[in-house]
Amino acid sequence: MTPTTRRLPLLLAGAASLFVGMAAGLGRLGWPDPGMTIMAVHGPLMICGFFGTVIGLERAVALGKTWGYGAPLATALGGFYLVAGQTSTGGLLLGLGSLIFVLMSLAVLRRQKEDFTAVLGLGALSWLMGNIVWLIRGSPLDAVPLWAGFLVLTIAGERLELSRFLPPWRWRLPSLVPVLALLLAGAGAAAAEHHLAWPLFGCGLVAMTLWCLRNDVARRTIRQPGLTRYVAVCLLSGYAWAAVSGLLMLGLSLDEGGVRADAAFHSLFVGFVFSMVFGHAPVILPAVLRVAVPYKSYFYGPLALLHASLALRLVGDLAELHEIRQWGGLANATAIIVFILSMLVTVLRARRPRS
Repeated sequence: MTPTTRRLPLLLAGAASLFVGMAAGLGRLGWPDPGMTIMAVHGPLMICGFFGTVIGLERAVALGKTWGYGAPLATALGGFYLVAGQTSTGGLLLGLGSLIFVLMSLAVLRRQKEDFTAVLGLGALSWLMGNIVWLIRGSPLDAVPLWAGFLVLTIAGERLELSRFLPPWRWRLPSLVPVLALLLAGAGAAAAEHHLAWPLFGCGLVAMTLWCLRNDVARRTIRQPGLTRYVAVCLLSGYAWAAVSGLLMLGLSLDEGGVRADAAFHSLFVGFVFSMVFGHAPVILPAVLRVAVPYKSYFYGPLALLHASLALRLVGDLAELHEIRQWGGLANATAIIVFILSMLVTVLRARRPRS
């Protein structure tokens, strides 16, 4: 059995959580109802079932240890149990997956004692703590700041690693410390049920955006052609959405729902995180599945649709125009599906033998 055939089922399982999670999100917006049970686990499916599985698979491949694949396997199964309506079992499996993910992060840190591996480890710990909060309190909303910390710190750690290719600057790491402190304070405040959780996290997001604009190699690589420029455009546009999310969070209370929370959360998870996914997929897929993903100019299409649809959704949120919010959400999902199809078409064309 090749590495691709071993890893592909886990990737497909993560994709299943993504598709059902998007359907649940659309149901919450008033599109065809997938069922109350599914709509209630929209967040866990997207963050833990999809992102947890995909990032866990990437980390397991990098670690090179068989036991590491237990993390994406557990989260993939957890996603299936959530879809089946068995929330308790699904939550426990997602918690197990995040625990193995933390152990992988510790193994990486022991192997490579670097600042960026420590940041990645903090992200892993934030995910585990978020799952614990969810399991104890039974409300996904209480865990969102910690889950957000998982994704944001993971991205920050990866960008810190790549910042080593920039000219040395002695304040690079010291200037990141207060950013991490704000993000962790916000996540920790959520665990303590403190009302300042989102404002603290929002300040951290704004500060992280400023740090990345100063220290990310994307500032330079955007001048280069092809895939390098495309990745840089994804990153820099994603940072803009992180800043928007952070500003919206400044007036958000921990248990607040509604349109303002929708705007803040989706600016982060759709605008920032999926921009990173769009940018990194052509680089990560070859490493994980050993397939070629040559750059194509049509990669910009789904990215443009993602940003335009998210802007439309935020207009609907902040102006309290529900129909505009609905169509923006539907276009968000369409952008992600079009992106996946574009990656699939690119891979299949690259595998086709030339006559």
